Amino acid sequence: MARTEKVMDPKKKLLDEKVINISRVTKVTKGGRHFRFSAAMAVGDGKGLVGIGTGKSNEVPEAIKKGLQAANKNLVKVALVDNRTIPHEAIGVCGRAKVLIKPAPKGTGIIAGGAARAVLELAGIKDIVAKSLGSNTKVNVAKATLEALKSVRTAETIAELRGKKVEEL
Repeated sequence: MARTEKVMDPKKKLLDEKVINISRVTKVTKGGRHFRFSAAMAVGDGKGLVGIGTGKSNEVPEAIKKGLQAANKNLVKVALVDNRTIPHEAIGVCGRAKVLIKPAPKGTGIIAGGAARAVLELAGIKDIVAKSLGSNTKVNVAKATLEALKSVRTAETIAELRGKKVEEL
């Protein structure tokens, strides 16, 4: 069993991890208050692979561990142009949170705040402008950013779907 753990460790090191949010959740019962922790995590390889997950537990480290496991299960491949930006602008929605992402010229950097910034950095995007519209709940903003990244497609992908060449588009 120790052997499988050693095999799993190198895979985990390939993905960077960031904590999006840690919150204390209270359940009020007849016997008093019951505290638990909820952790929202983002993982990515910096080359177009990114995922988000949440975990809950009685202790913070355990919640983070569960969040990482959930994030590793929900990995998404992002379409990048020149390994630095996205092909076109997109809007992602999760709950009342809306995130608008736009491609930016070389050297712009990541212009985004909070949870959106964490997701975009882990995806490996270097030049992008993101604007959070509506709710600013960290978990929903992160999920909306991931939705926006999922909806982005390159011209090659669209041409392939339509059965045409890129020049015909």
